[in-house]
Amino acid sequence: MANSVFPRLPGFRDFPPEEFALRAHICEAWRRVAHRYGFLEYDGPPLEPIELYVQKSGDEIVNQLYSFTDKGDREVSLRPEMTPSLARILGARSRGMSKPIRWFSLPQLFRYERQQRGRLKEHFQWNVDVVGEAGLAADAEILAVAIDGLRELGLTSEDFVARVSDRGLVQILLEVLGVPEGAVAGTLAIADKLGRTPEAAVQEKLVTDVGFSDDLAKQVLAVFLAPSLEDLDAHVLSDSRVSERITSFREFVARLGTMGLGEYVEVDLKIVRGLAYYTGVVFELFDRKGELRAICGGGRYDRLLELVGGEPLPATGFGMGDVVLGELLADRGLVPTFQRELDYFVVVVSAQERPEALRIAQALRESGKSVAYSLRDQSLLKQMKVAGREGASVVLIIGPGELERGCFIARDMTSGEEREVVLSDLV
Repeated sequence: MANSVFPRLPGFRDFPPEEFALRAHICEAWRRVAHRYGFLEYDGPPLEPIELYVQKSGDEIVNQLYSFTDKGDREVSLRPEMTPSLARILGARSRGMSKPIRWFSLPQLFRYERQQRGRLKEHFQWNVDVVGEAGLAADAEILAVAIDGLRELGLTSEDFVARVSDRGLVQILLEVLGVPEGAVAGTLAIADKLGRTPEAAVQEKLVTDVGFSDDLAKQVLAVFLAPSLEDLDAHVLSDSRVSERITSFREFVARLGTMGLGEYVEVDLKIVRGLAYYTGVVFELFDRKGELRAICGGGRYDRLLELVGGEPLPATGFGMGDVVLGELLADRGLVPTFQRELDYFVVVVSAQERPEALRIAQALRESGKSVAYSLRDQSLLKQMKVAGREGASVVLIIGPGELERGCFIARDMTSGEEREVVLSDLV
């Protein structure tokens, strides 16, 4: 029988060491930033009850679930996002916790959707959330973390921008224009496609799918396309609820300016986020050239914990995926060069020195050094070649004379310099 070939599933990735290095580089930067802001890491199971997503995340995610009936007749799904899991975890324990809760996670997520640049069927994501704080300070803090997560990787304000909006403000604006409450969700879902769908097509969908008149569709579209808050129609700006919400939103933007991050932030009312649970400030991060999908998205979701049986706690957070970010780092020449690295490689002249080589290698490893050696008998030349391939900084050579004197030769692989040392010189 011929050997079988098992291709990788479409939309999934393998991570050999050179590919894993980029993923580790990104995740380590994310962890450093989260820890600097005082966040604690958590995780949850990759498989959750499907009900957790059916009523909490909206149709967009529900239609992309990797879901099935397990052997216990339970309807389950691989997690497509982390926020519902966070809400479930905190729903069972938040009442006894001090607030605000500042947690982050690096889950692998799965969505059954069409593969394209920057979008696969799985990805790793940085989730950062503040739970139990209703003030705009938490929203600004969350966006600051996201911005610094990219700056930590070498990206600047010339490379990316954070486009911010306020879903609560947008809903008030729609109400002032006369949009019925029952049509708001559909309107936001259509507006979320702006930037990816021609404006004329969006206006047409507002008429055909939501039932707006041509005039109302134009007014609604004008809200989302306003270049700035000052460019909104005077009629809607005169409403006291609108002016109060705008004042609050401007405080949020100003706070980021005070933190020195103002050059990264732009107001864009088209940003409404597709998920149903967002309630306030929302944002997405994009590359400045507009060549890629959103790098990151997030915002305030004040009712999600309550929906999964927890206490009604305010919350805000974001998710940042590794796929689009990896593309951006590659485009900007910021992917680190993969290099194999090893502190020491131990070489023996003959089998007689092998027991001493094992002792030395283990002592060095216990002192925190990385050490390797040939696992089979090889010539001195072949062992030196292996040491070079492994990226060894120093080769330790033990021959009969060194064994007798209780020492070994240390060769610097960069300079070629050799010196005679004893183990205590290195440990």
